[in-house]
Amino acid sequence: MRMMLKAQLDTPTATKGIQDGSLPSQLQSVLETLKPEAAYFGPGGGARTCYLVFDMADPSQLPKISEPFFALNANVEIFPVMDQTDLQKGLSSLTG
Repeated sequence: MRMMLKAQLDTPTATKGIQDGSLPSQLQSVLETLKPEAAYFGPGGGARTCYLVFDMADPSQLPKISEPFFALNANVEIFPVMDQTDLQKGLSSLTG
């Protein structure tokens, strides 16, 4: 199922990771694991924020997906999303 992960990184923890050089490799590791179809990074809610769209085959993947962000003291949300094709298919199923 197509999912979106939104992770708002804790500012002091992320700043330390930038200064000691560990943050880029931590994020790269997550990207290699998830192989997202889209990945965006920018400010959100006053914090460094990651938005990743990826396929989650099984809910048992949640710990593997979320723990690297929890290690960064991030606030993490993961929720299902649709692309335009999915939306059109879903909406067409509402009309008889």
